[in-house]
Amino acid sequence: MQAYLLRRMLRRASKTEWGRRFEFAEIAQQSDVIDAYQSRVPIHTYTDLKPYIDRIRAGEHDLLWPGDVKHFAVSSGTASEGKVIPLSKDMLRLNRGFSVGLGFSYLVRTGAFKTFLGKHLTLPGRVEDDPNYPGTLVGEVSGLQILFAPGFFRAFLQAVPISIAFAPNWDSKIQAIVDQTLNQDVRMVAMAPTWALVLFGLLIERYNEINGTSVRTVGEIWPNLQLYISGGVALSSYRAVLEEQIGLPKMHFLEAYGASEGFFSYQTDLSDPAMRLHLNNGVFYEFIRLDELNSEIPERRTISNVEPGVRYAMILTTCSGLWSYLLGDVVRFTSTDPHKIVIAGRTSEMIDKYGEAVFGEDARTAIDRSCKATNSHVRDYHVSAIPPNGAQVPAHEWLFEFSRLPGDCEAFVRSLDSILCDINRHYQIRREAKAFGPPEIVILPDGTFNAWLKSSRGDINSQAKVPRMSENRIVADGVLAHAGQRARRILVD
Repeated sequence: MQAYLLRRMLRRASKTEWGRRFEFAEIAQQSDVIDAYQSRVPIHTYTDLKPYIDRIRAGEHDLLWPGDVKHFAVSSGTASEGKVIPLSKDMLRLNRGFSVGLGFSYLVRTGAFKTFLGKHLTLPGRVEDDPNYPGTLVGEVSGLQILFAPGFFRAFLQAVPISIAFAPNWDSKIQAIVDQTLNQDVRMVAMAPTWALVLFGLLIERYNEINGTSVRTVGEIWPNLQLYISGGVALSSYRAVLEEQIGLPKMHFLEAYGASEGFFSYQTDLSDPAMRLHLNNGVFYEFIRLDELNSEIPERRTISNVEPGVRYAMILTTCSGLWSYLLGDVVRFTSTDPHKIVIAGRTSEMIDKYGEAVFGEDARTAIDRSCKATNSHVRDYHVSAIPPNGAQVPAHEWLFEFSRLPGDCEAFVRSLDSILCDINRHYQIRREAKAFGPPEIVILPDGTFNAWLKSSRGDINSQAKVPRMSENRIVADGVLAHAGQRARRILVD
């Protein structure tokens, strides 16, 4: 299927500027089209593509993908200053089919048809006419997909009209969504967990304010809520607190994985958190072992020769004209028949400044297990490096906003340290050799990360996320400056 998809995309784009440059027509004729493609088309970064994307935005045709492109998705800028990704109508239609397929898969596997008899609440980003490039639309991919949503969804299921969904001010938009849905029969919610926590909190507060009640859960307001679809950040770190906030024992949770560049996978089994890779959604996948990513000639694997349990950087070729594009995400296969993945972080989401090699997935695992051990919930976090100072060895500083504090904060710190030693040999060796110090955690007051996002990003949107890990101190020092004297540091020996 993937070889057929690649051959078809090469033929479609053979007369574009890039098609002529890399001789796509000739590649498409080869018996082993994947080998021919990999031997001739190198891996590209956004920097490589940006001059062509700028020309496409200015109205040029047939550069990366045939025809003109009028829709552009703005990435969150979590690991960069933000990227503008072209989205062809082919990709937007395929993404629409992906979303419908997710709903159909859920319906077939659960028989929960009542989920589709009420309203569906999403939190799309804003889309607007680009004043610098007349005739084009720019915004978050979630907003662009709303424009391409099936007619039956807009007519019968969509809980919030586009006038509210595309409101420019994020805070007033969230409040307007609360007011709009307060008395609706909402049965499905799809949004990033970080924003769901905020919206649900405001919903409960507003409901009590209007009705003079003291409800404590979303389920008391939306008793028919059945399904929560998560995207944007890992669900595992938030599921326990969402379950408590929603308060409905038969609630279903599904995780989907997509980006501005395309939609990739979704959970097909409620009991298995791994997501099945969608192999016919306009994306040809390549994978490079994370430990080979910076080598001179890394091996470019496909779905035919990936291995379970290995961390891979994802490389995409899409029907929007991204050719062997380094996405920046890291995945790990849990199964290759069928192909199921979990998100292991970002290529930039690692701290290895002192040989400790702690990945984003390691950090999430340590946090999740430590929360369970101490009956606590983490709302948001960031990990940074603490450099050596005289006789003091280097360490990691963990900044946390808790929705439920640990009963014993020192026990939480010791749990983090112990779990990291269990799952990460590099970290364990340095801790045992006393070449690396124990974690230092800083407990931040509620709203600190959000305040930092507003001040550093300028315009909050549905994709705004706190960077999880950084070897430098830019994010950590900025967040700590917002917390000031209200931050509480916990140290252990």
